[in-house]
Amino acid sequence: MLFAIYQEDGPNAKEIRARTRETHLAYLDAHMDILVLGGGLITDDNSGYVGSLFIINVPSRQAAEEFSASEPYRKAGLFKTVKISRMRRGQWNPAAAPATVLGN
Repeated sequence: MLFAIYQEDGPNAKEIRARTRETHLAYLDAHMDILVLGGGLITDDNSGYVGSLFIINVPSRQAAEEFSASEPYRKAGLFKTVKISRMRRGQWNPAAAPATVLGN
């Protein structure tokens, strides 16, 4: 089942991201088998992060909750809100994805 995890940054986000980044990336690398898509949510002018979004493929809501609760950014208190929603795949077109991480 697919789940979308939408997280909005809280106070001190820049410091928490900097301190936890390597652990966060290692966690994602260890979960590549379930991570369909993930990335930081950024301001329109690319001046900073405002949150994160993951789409994961796991067998249950409990598994999605466990993935989220164990994610280092969340454990460090980065997010003021976390919303987890089950989703259907719908359209799928990886060829339309941008060539660079910032979508240029």
